[in-house]
Amino acid sequence: MTQSLSGLKSENLKGTVQVPGDKSISHRAVIFGALSTGETEIHGLLEAEDVLATAKAVADMGVSVEHLGTGHWKIRGNGVGGLSAPSNQLDFGNSGTAARLMMGVIAGHQFEARFVGDDSLSRRPMARVMDPLHEMGLNWHEDFDHLPLTLFGPERLMPISYKLPVPSAQVKSAILIAGLFAPGVTSVFETEATRDHTERMLTYFGAEVTVEPQAASDSQDAGQLISVKGEAELVGAPVTVPGDPSSAAFLTAAALICPGSDITIEGVLVNPTRIGFYETLKEMGADLSFENERISNGEPIADIRVKSSQLKGVDVPPERAPSMIDEYPMLACLAAFATGTTKMQGLNELRVKESDRLTATQDGLKACSVSSDIVGDDLIVHGAGSVEGGGFIKTHMDHRIAMSFLVMSLAAKEPIVVDDKNIIATSFPSFIGLMEQIGARFS
Repeated sequence: MTQSLSGLKSENLKGTVQVPGDKSISHRAVIFGALSTGETEIHGLLEAEDVLATAKAVADMGVSVEHLGTGHWKIRGNGVGGLSAPSNQLDFGNSGTAARLMMGVIAGHQFEARFVGDDSLSRRPMARVMDPLHEMGLNWHEDFDHLPLTLFGPERLMPISYKLPVPSAQVKSAILIAGLFAPGVTSVFETEATRDHTERMLTYFGAEVTVEPQAASDSQDAGQLISVKGEAELVGAPVTVPGDPSSAAFLTAAALICPGSDITIEGVLVNPTRIGFYETLKEMGADLSFENERISNGEPIADIRVKSSQLKGVDVPPERAPSMIDEYPMLACLAAFATGTTKMQGLNELRVKESDRLTATQDGLKACSVSSDIVGDDLIVHGAGSVEGGGFIKTHMDHRIAMSFLVMSLAAKEPIVVDDKNIIATSFPSFIGLMEQIGARFS
């Protein structure tokens, strides 16, 4: 049952808070714990529907998964190649990350697994992952590239060297995960850097991973080659999951547009492949800083302090898209409060997210009387320094659309209503509570 929600005019957001664990790292901690020998104890795991779907999937394949308390989990892995055939279909709900990374896992096992998801996930393309995994030996029964799918691994998986046609950490990760099972070396070449949590965490769990910069030549563009040595042995290790920068983005945005605000978000992941949103905000004039920077489990983290600011429009280059792909709806809403035009370039990847986020974002802006244009794969927002609001937002089962326009509503002249707040639980179930903790108001 859907439940609508609107944000109310808010100001003086204050406080020091922590956002839930990073979703990307949470998925990988569960998967690599399952593929390791020994125990992996995880603190700060994001207990959202997406990650819980991954935990249930590995449990359905014979892995011991124990919940010890809020964010505290223990996984007793079965080793690389040690999973067993699931007795039930694997339901990934709304999570494209879970489904695509688990395809790499299934590629290394000689059993069938049926992948299903909700209506939104069942519309998302899977061929971009299935094609390279098929080169390695993964097969499926259906003649289409959307869930539901019944997948099965070969008797012997083959290593490949694969060039990503589009920047995608999910595709890269699925191939590298499958490469754990194959003999020899599996490599992925990318011309634009994508989030590198898989490489970092595989190394942390004991895999042999190399990342080599590649200079441009007559036959290829510049980029980097990421390789993993197959027939690997992973060893369980403790993981503390840092705060999710994509979740922190919503609190950051609220503080920027609500007058008199000054908040600190502690222990947030600031991996260079994930901070394009924050770099863009600084270019727009945001009073924002990373404080107390440190390293945890091989990942850089920091406390983010942000104060209300007058923003100006900027051009966001296409090469920044991989480092902030999930934050564009929120950035578009912020750009409406800026003075001048903000041009966000190269957003084709938004068309194949939980919804067509590019269209959904523009439709939401229009409903709130914000002028914008889509030109090719670019979104152009004409900021007026303030937002009328008053719109009704169709989320299309997309959690980030819901949260972005709820944040916009906090500083709009008229409340903005989103059609369903329940979808937020897929990635950030404590969103409303944390926002209210710093002083945001909802109705």
